[in-house]
Amino acid sequence: MENRLSDDERSFLLKLAREALVARVNGRALAPLNLKELSPQLQELGATFVTLTKGGNLRGCIGSLEPYLSLAEDVREHAAAAALEDYRFPPVQPAEVADLEIEISRLTLPQALDYSGPVDLLEKIRAGSDGVIIKDGFHRATFLPQVWEKLPDKVTFLEHLCQKMGAPPDLWRRKKLQIFIYQVEEFHE
Repeated sequence: MENRLSDDERSFLLKLAREALVARVNGRALAPLNLKELSPQLQELGATFVTLTKGGNLRGCIGSLEPYLSLAEDVREHAAAAALEDYRFPPVQPAEVADLEIEISRLTLPQALDYSGPVDLLEKIRAGSDGVIIKDGFHRATFLPQVWEKLPDKVTFLEHLCQKMGAPPDLWRRKKLQIFIYQVEEFHE
């Protein structure tokens, strides 16, 4: 990823995420953010996923695949949403906040992957570095590149991604899906 964030920008975004998480879990509104005080990279449109873990286990993860807010605002919005709006988990309670670790993934713009069939798809996706989006009509799902750590086999990765989309695990073999790939700049507390 070109234009990587500086250590100071990463620290600032992690601080923003933590503040948003604490405020929203405790029922408080977020204070307005003065974008003019931020670095140009934090003011630019950016797409992020914010992942919350507790004791190494997933506790919430929400993000966007395409940028629509400034990078700083995107991080704040998704930190609060990961705590309160991830349908897979009950909302984070104030007593849990101190035990949560925050990870931010800043995404590149997704690029369509041209492939001829299942074998070609397996050859073209890069385990460990590509985030993958699959799309079938109005249904879509994504796995961040970090998911390769838990699902290093490409076939298993694609099967789980189809299931996440609500489709049979072998749909990627039977039907040509729209596939997009992206990379992330990942950092955490």
